[in-house]
Amino acid sequence: MIPIAIAGPTASGKSALALGLCRALDGEIVSLDSMQIYRTLDIGTAKPTPAERAGVPHHLIDICEPTDKFSAADFTAAANDAVSDILSRGKTPVLCGGTGLYLDSFLRRRDYGDVAVDENLRRELFAFAEQNGNAALHGMLKALDPNAAEAIHENNVKRVVRAIEICKTTGMTKTEWDKAADSAPRDDVFLIVLDFDDREKLYSKIERRVDKMIEDGLVDEARSALETGALNAGTTASQAIGYKELIQYLRGECSLNDAVEQLKTATRHYAKRQLTWFRRYGGCRLYVDRCESSGELLSAALDAIKEGGK
Repeated sequence: MIPIAIAGPTASGKSALALGLCRALDGEIVSLDSMQIYRTLDIGTAKPTPAERAGVPHHLIDICEPTDKFSAADFTAAANDAVSDILSRGKTPVLCGGTGLYLDSFLRRRDYGDVAVDENLRRELFAFAEQNGNAALHGMLKALDPNAAEAIHENNVKRVVRAIEICKTTGMTKTEWDKAADSAPRDDVFLIVLDFDDREKLYSKIERRVDKMIEDGLVDEARSALETGALNAGTTASQAIGYKELIQYLRGECSLNDAVEQLKTATRHYAKRQLTWFRRYGGCRLYVDRCESSGELLSAALDAIKEGGK
């Protein structure tokens, strides 16, 4: 059995589908989520429950502290190791998550690690964002690489900084670097992309998910992360949807209702960007809102895998 990868927007049902496929195909999950790698950040990252992880082995979850650095190149190396290990034991690797950069890195074997890190430049850029705002830093990137600026949200400061760093250290834009580093996608992965005919149905699912996260204690989780330094400026977690909105509430800058509404809006916008990103891919495309239940979606995926394996 070749590896299976499931991509799609947040709240589309990727995790449930991955669990179903693992149970049907004797598989193990490899996370494609750039936030689930961090320990203690559980509710806001929609991390699988302990029961789910006990029933089906999961890889690349809880492997870093929130203050650790972990790049797309680090992910690619770790994912390749995990996939090789799973295959060597006669199991089916099921990669699952919504981080498009991680999926690209795995499918196309991109390695951004070849670009030298300039710590002084990074400090200057993060300080610039702190003093002048994320939009001003994003404007700097737009002047250097309009295509990269269009693809990277201004609040994703870490990626904006990295894109500027690539421009200034290589003499190439990130767009040019990607094109030069691009290779033919690997043909040993069965890719399933979840999509929606009606985005409003996805947005309704997002609303319910955010409400459930708040009920489950996301505010307390964010408060604890803030107290331990996990949400300090410059950490990846501080820019993660679900945490950066609540930081404003915890610092007394807005009400909880306002923070939750900002969280819902930011998640909808993120899902829209994910839909656009994943529509670049081929593979098997399954429309979640055409299925009456998660069981029907699982059956459609299994049929597609069976047909693709002929």
